[in-house]
Amino acid sequence: MRWAWFRIAAAIAGLSGVVAGFIVNVDRAARLGESLGAVLANYFSLFTIVSTLLGATVLLIAAAWDLRHPGSSREPLGIALALAAVTGPVLLLGIVYNALLRGLPSPVALGDTVGIHLLDQYAIEMLHVALPIYFVLDLLLAPRRRGLPWWSLAVIVGYPLVWTGYTMVRGEVVANPDGSAPWWYPYPFLDPHGAGGYGSALLYIGAILAMFLLLGVGIVEIGRFRERRASHHRAPAARGPLPV
Repeated sequence: MRWAWFRIAAAIAGLSGVVAGFIVNVDRAARLGESLGAVLANYFSLFTIVSTLLGATVLLIAAAWDLRHPGSSREPLGIALALAAVTGPVLLLGIVYNALLRGLPSPVALGDTVGIHLLDQYAIEMLHVALPIYFVLDLLLAPRRRGLPWWSLAVIVGYPLVWTGYTMVRGEVVANPDGSAPWWYPYPFLDPHGAGGYGSALLYIGAILAMFLLLGVGIVEIGRFRERRASHHRAPAARGPLPV
């Protein structure tokens, strides 16, 4: 089976998790009497959701290219960069959730019906377990992966920086849908209204960006290693030095 079909299946699975979470948020907004527009705007601003949507889009684009271009040539640089840029966020989401957040109680979930609870659990496991595992497999096993130049680290870190800037600006101009505050931040450690103020928020942001940089180094190095190994099996005319 061609790897493109695995990418299509992973993209569909990721999107199904987003849809499940969407249904959960619609139900909770109705149950709590919150503005549906505000709740959904916040939902589609979550790093998890944005990263999953970007990841699914990139997987579908990469799969479409692969199906249209059979053979053993390397994937285009743009696709390789896009895959690297979404791999880091998806992996970090899986690491952080399973290491720090799994099992923590969610007060808003206490009133969920059985069906909504099951949808919520499905979304959590799909977006924080299944999808990160797939991206690891894609990084390690997908054929035709291209080794990236080291300047790709700027692209890998660029998306989280843009999202962070958007979130910090948006957080001050939207109110919490539950009416508890005139601001809303998707994650408590980003909220500058806490005890640590902006200093604490900036410290967390710096630590997270450092983690993205480390993940980026690993992603690029794995790709370059696979490229070097694959070059030994190519015809001499297809070989070429890795970009720097």
